[in-house]
Amino acid sequence: MSTLSFDATGAAQHALEQHLPALVEDRVATRIFAKDHTLWGPDAESESAIRLGWVEAATVSQPLVKDILELRDALRAEGVSRIVLCGMGGSSLAPEVIAGTAGVELTVLDSTDPDQVRAALADRLGQTAIVVSSKSGSTLETDSQRRIFEHAFTEAGVDAKSRIIIVTDPGSPLDKASREAGYRAVFNADPNVGGRYSALTAFGLVPSGLAGVDIQAFLDEAEEAAEILNDDAPENIGLALGAALGGTSPLRNKVVIAEDGSGIVGFADWAEQLIAESTGKLGTGILPVVAGPQAPEVTSGAPDVLVVRLVAADADVEPGDNQVAIAGGLATQMMVWEFATAVAGRLLGINPFDQPDVEAAKVAARGLLDAQPEPTPAAFVDGAIEVRGGDWLGNAATAEGAVKALLGTLAADSYLSVQAYFDRLAFAGLEGIRDELAAATGRPVTFGWGPRFLHSTGQFHKGGPAIGVFLQVTATPAEDLGIPDRPFSFGELIAAQAAGDAQVLGGHGRPVLRLHLTDRAAGVAQLQDIVAALSTRASATES
Repeated sequence: MSTLSFDATGAAQHALEQHLPALVEDRVATRIFAKDHTLWGPDAESESAIRLGWVEAATVSQPLVKDILELRDALRAEGVSRIVLCGMGGSSLAPEVIAGTAGVELTVLDSTDPDQVRAALADRLGQTAIVVSSKSGSTLETDSQRRIFEHAFTEAGVDAKSRIIIVTDPGSPLDKASREAGYRAVFNADPNVGGRYSALTAFGLVPSGLAGVDIQAFLDEAEEAAEILNDDAPENIGLALGAALGGTSPLRNKVVIAEDGSGIVGFADWAEQLIAESTGKLGTGILPVVAGPQAPEVTSGAPDVLVVRLVAADADVEPGDNQVAIAGGLATQMMVWEFATAVAGRLLGINPFDQPDVEAAKVAARGLLDAQPEPTPAAFVDGAIEVRGGDWLGNAATAEGAVKALLGTLAADSYLSVQAYFDRLAFAGLEGIRDELAAATGRPVTFGWGPRFLHSTGQFHKGGPAIGVFLQVTATPAEDLGIPDRPFSFGELIAAQAAGDAQVLGGHGRPVLRLHLTDRAAGVAQLQDIVAALSTRASATES
């Protein structure tokens, strides 16, 4: 196992001093590994009783390795050199991190954007196999992706059944239908593991292993980490991280996760969905903010912000005030953060294994698809941007004025959430506005690509404290794309998902500014110019 280290200062260190003795005395570590479902209170017992399989996932998953590697070799012998993962939330984020860190190609399709789906279809289709991952077996996005790939395989003269691999819970609708359809393979995951805790189950292992990751070494490292965490001692880094995340007083409920040389690709994105969906409920929770080591939030000194630096094992790092520095290999870190999130849930007094507010946006989107209402008229149009918002827009008559009006609703404890519902690969540069908005506002800013964030941070947006302000960016696709045997297209689906989420957020009293880009390239450039101008003016005012 790679070296595991942990350092804390300021409020984080005080949280350790306050909570570690009780966590050790209450035997929280060994009780978690004994699957004690009473740790999170009576209201959580029924859910936690069926959600603690992750503590032994590294061991339980060992028999999967042989079958995965045999399938990988068989596919390669047939000329399959590209694996596409159709999944959402924890089902896609964990394999993306595992493959990226190993330097292995894995195409992750976690979008319903027509342009992104079309690009995935256009790349080496004849050499492609897809992994469709859905715990419930009824995920709308993954069902739509499976349908379009199956159609494309058939149209190209490829035996579709031989190129489709399924990962789902036993007995799910997808499990039954896939076996009846005769797909290449169906892997069942442990039903006692929630999606965001599933990195070490079939959901993380099947796509990663088929893509070429050494999943045996990955599991072996995780098993060693589990042995270290199963210890009621003050030196338990998982207990310490959990205390730092959930035990600061007053609660620093924005945790900036800064990649600072850990060597793990995209880990903060995976940790973001784990923490936000696990803790953001009952009006409390922890908002993860994915940022770089020099991001404005890291140096802001804000009283509601805690910084966690992901560092290399051999790094000589002195964490700043109110900061944590943690190092370890990928499998080790995944075990530590899953464990720490469960510990933080106990300190926060919430159930870290449910997601009561995720379904609301799905229901709203489905209702809009069924009803197909006319789009809400824009308040006004500025260049390539259609603007929609609430009464707080005031007299704004430009897109820049609308953004300024939205930022004007931020309070001293608020955060800004930027949500972009279009191609995250072709327009990855848009994420650069995150740092500029953080500099312009002096508040934490998150950036999420829709619809994938709906399966993760979407829970915190609705169930966490009512302090979020939302900038939603949608865009007209170059060309829409139909979904086989469905009465709606990918373009209609992603539009309904964005509108449904805005509807639910508005119903919770959250301000939502919707900017629709009628031309993607021109609209992105226009929005980047607006944000750059706001950031420049803010810097000039400060100086």
